[in-house]
Amino acid sequence: MRHLSTYFAVVALAPAALEAQGSADLVLTNGTIYTVDNARPHASALAVRGGRVLFVGSDAEARVLAGPSTLVIDLHGATVVPGIVDAHAHLLSLGNMLQRVNVAGSTSYAEVIDRVKAWAKNVRPGAWIQGRGWDQNLWPTREFPTHEELSRAFPDNPVVLTRIDGHALLANAKAMELAHVTAATVDPSGGRIVRLASGAPSGVFVDNANGLIDRAIPAATRADTRRAILAAIAEANRLGLTGIHDAGEDAETIGIFEELAKAGNYNLRNYVMLSDPGEPGSAASLGNPYIQHGPQSALYDGHLWIRAIKLYADGALGSRGAALLAPYSDEPSNSGLLLSRPEHIEAWAETALRSGFQVNVHAIGDRGNRIVLDAFDSALKKVPKADHRFRIEHAQILSPEDIPRFARLGVIPSMQATHQTSDMRWAETRVGPQRIRGAYAWRSLLNTGVVIPNGTDFPVEEVNPLLTFHAAVTRQDPSNLPAGGWYPEQKMTREEALQSMTIWPAYAGFQESVLGSLTPGKYADFVILDRDIMHVPDTEILGTRVISTWIGGKRVYGAK
Repeated sequence: MRHLSTYFAVVALAPAALEAQGSADLVLTNGTIYTVDNARPHASALAVRGGRVLFVGSDAEARVLAGPSTLVIDLHGATVVPGIVDAHAHLLSLGNMLQRVNVAGSTSYAEVIDRVKAWAKNVRPGAWIQGRGWDQNLWPTREFPTHEELSRAFPDNPVVLTRIDGHALLANAKAMELAHVTAATVDPSGGRIVRLASGAPSGVFVDNANGLIDRAIPAATRADTRRAILAAIAEANRLGLTGIHDAGEDAETIGIFEELAKAGNYNLRNYVMLSDPGEPGSAASLGNPYIQHGPQSALYDGHLWIRAIKLYADGALGSRGAALLAPYSDEPSNSGLLLSRPEHIEAWAETALRSGFQVNVHAIGDRGNRIVLDAFDSALKKVPKADHRFRIEHAQILSPEDIPRFARLGVIPSMQATHQTSDMRWAETRVGPQRIRGAYAWRSLLNTGVVIPNGTDFPVEEVNPLLTFHAAVTRQDPSNLPAGGWYPEQKMTREEALQSMTIWPAYAGFQESVLGSLTPGKYADFVILDRDIMHVPDTEILGTRVISTWIGGKRVYGAK
């Protein structure tokens, strides 16, 4: 499954033959172009017509294709790469975060509260205050907060602050009061209410327990949701993204995506995963219009794909909800949480094999990953299918014996390089020196022959794909630490890192015939950078600036 850069390449016609068919809409010359196509990996010029790549080659050949109305851009040596795709992201969550309190990077609980106070100066009493981004692992104590300080600061406003990973939240007393959560409230299946010594809720809710608070929060209006989506798309374009794999959205949100795409206001290619629709054949799944319609590809000139289902096996490592085969090294009474029954995952895998959907399951802990691999294995024995491209999202902590199973079963590990650089400060404390050897194990997986589509899980990590590229090739944080990289034997090469952000996500989304490389006939999605990220020193990668972002030959970000 590994070498995927030349599949479905369209044989390029000679420039003279192309000229006879009409001039190009756009010609780029004098650049350093990385095509991610083994048939012609490097070029200096690119021509586009009708939103598709027309020609890749030399400046002289490309200039033949320029007519009176062609936009010709001299790149002056700038670098061009195929459109960058984030293979695991949360678009609406990013948009919401951009319009709510952002407490990411706070180095203490006090700083979190100060940021909320600054943001909420003009909020009326009684109004809900929502935010995201706290991470107790960045604080001196590294312990979960309790609600008292937040409740004292906001006695009259319900406040809900989601943890950076989205797998836990902190609610103040007013929010818990409105949600009718008390000491008598029982932990839901797959969730945990963190409690004080008295048994009263501490204010922290983990995984499925989040719903106890979420149900009390007033629903966003469609106008609010549209604003959030457009804000997120603009941010993605600014940072060089032309596409994402959206890791779980409900039918209402996808409907708004469609409205925006129909109106031509959706400057992103989105491979959307449907949030867990409930049991196959249940009223919930039967009532989901996208499940009933069946898989849909390349809608609205390739701006929407709706052909995957997103499930959850377990929680997250940072909030100790990832399901482990043995207890947490730093909390021996806890082995994590299972958010879905194994039978539920297997049932959807079997249903999807019959209906043509892809199944993508969040699994972080070694137990969570094994459960998903077992479920896929069982379903494939019942409904054999060679090209299912089932995925495990994150595949973060793996037992050594499970690493070869991905290739054997044809399962794609969809991973996030910056999770490693964010988690490396405390991950070994969580799982110990033995299990950490199977954590963020990119090279071990690549050596078995799989591909690894790379993402950020934004807004869990920063959107910037250059952070992903840097982390993948260095296993260092943005300060270039630790020296030599963290478990450096697991690094990707630069070629692999670029593939993991272009052609490998395309393959993971059944899009490799139209996306992922600058090949004639494919969509003309590309990014122009001011540095050659394939050759600059490691320490200069993050100094790279996005000059412009293009989707279908249309500039969606950058100077005119």
